[in-house]
Amino acid sequence: MAVKERVGIVVSTKMQKTAVVSVENRSAHGKYGKVVVRTKKYKVHDEENQCKDGDRVRITETRPLSRTKRWTLAEILSTKA
Repeated sequence: MAVKERVGIVVSTKMQKTAVVSVENRSAHGKYGKVVVRTKKYKVHDEENQCKDGDRVRITETRPLSRTKRWTLAEILSTKA
């Protein structure tokens, strides 16, 4: 089974060991063909509190860690300068 991975932007780090990551999904509209952008927010486990707001990160799916956390931080791709 393939491991699910997403790339997104950190929008909040106000919780301890948790970050909120916003992931964009761009797809063509079924009938009209216009590119539609949908965003979804994921709560991500960040053990060392190393990511900051605005960072671009890769996250991977994991077992449920709490009621809403099912993703963990894999790596920080770039930081906000």
